[in-house]
Amino acid sequence: MAENGASAKRTSDGPGDVSAHPEGVPCWVDAQLSDVEAGKRFYGELFGWTFTEPAGESAGEPAGGPAGVSVWARLDGEPVAALVRKTDGRMPTVWSVYFHTPDAAALAERIRAGGGQVVTPPHPVGGLGTTALAADPDGAVFALWQPAGHPGFGRRHEPGTFTWAELYTRDTEAANAFYGDLFHDALFGPDAAPDFGRAPVSSVFPAQMPPHFLVHFLVGDVEAALGMVARLGGRVRVPPFETSYGGVAVVSDDQGASFALLQR
Repeated sequence: MAENGASAKRTSDGPGDVSAHPEGVPCWVDAQLSDVEAGKRFYGELFGWTFTEPAGESAGEPAGGPAGVSVWARLDGEPVAALVRKTDGRMPTVWSVYFHTPDAAALAERIRAGGGQVVTPPHPVGGLGTTALAADPDGAVFALWQPAGHPGFGRRHEPGTFTWAELYTRDTEAANAFYGDLFHDALFGPDAAPDFGRAPVSSVFPAQMPPHFLVHFLVGDVEAALGMVARLGGRVRVPPFETSYGGVAVVSDDQGASFALLQR
C-alpha cells in the first residue's frame, strides 16, 4: 500500500490541546447512526467508552443534531468522539473527521477556490463552536470545526481513541496539492507531525469505491480487537495489513459504519 502522509507517535493530548495546533489538525470525529443506543453498546464494549450528554449543549457533538439524539463518548472522563442519530434514513452510516480551523468561513472560501465544495455552510452549534461540511475535488467528504466551548478531543493517540485519518482517493498528487494548500503548516510545516495521510483507493479497496476518509482508532492488539468486533456483531472489511504508520484492519460496526483499527 502506498501512503503519502507522515506518521508520528505522540502521547495523548490534554483537554482542549488540539485547538493550539495549526489549521488542519483532525480535532474531532463522529458517527452518524440509525440507533445510538446500539452504538453505545458496541463502542462501549470495544473501546471502553462511557457516554454523556454533550457538555453545555443538548444538541449533540460538533455537527449537531436534534436534542436528545446525540451523545459524547468519553474515555477516563474526557471526550473522544460522538454518536449522532441520523435524522434521515437516506444519510450514510459513517464516521466523519473534523479538521480544526480558527475561521470556518474563511476556510470554506478557500475550499471553494481550490475546487472543492461546501456541502453545508458554516453555522454555529450552540456555544460549542462553528461547523461546516465540505468535499474535496474528488468528492471525499470532511468537516470543519472552529472551536468555542468545545475545543475537540480530550484524549487521542492512545488505545481507544482517534489516532489517524487516511484519505483514500483516486489521485494522491492532486489530494496532496489540495490539502497541502489548505493545511500546509499541519501537513508540511517545519514542526508538522501529521496524523492525516493520503493513499490510492485501489491500494486497499476495490477501484470502484468512492474516495473517502477512514477514521482510525488505536488498539493494543488488532487481532484481539477483531475478535471483539465479530462478537459484537460487526464485520471485518479488510484483514490486517501493514502501512508506514502501523498495522491496520478495516472493520464496520453492527450498523455498517466503517472505521479502522490501528496497532503501533
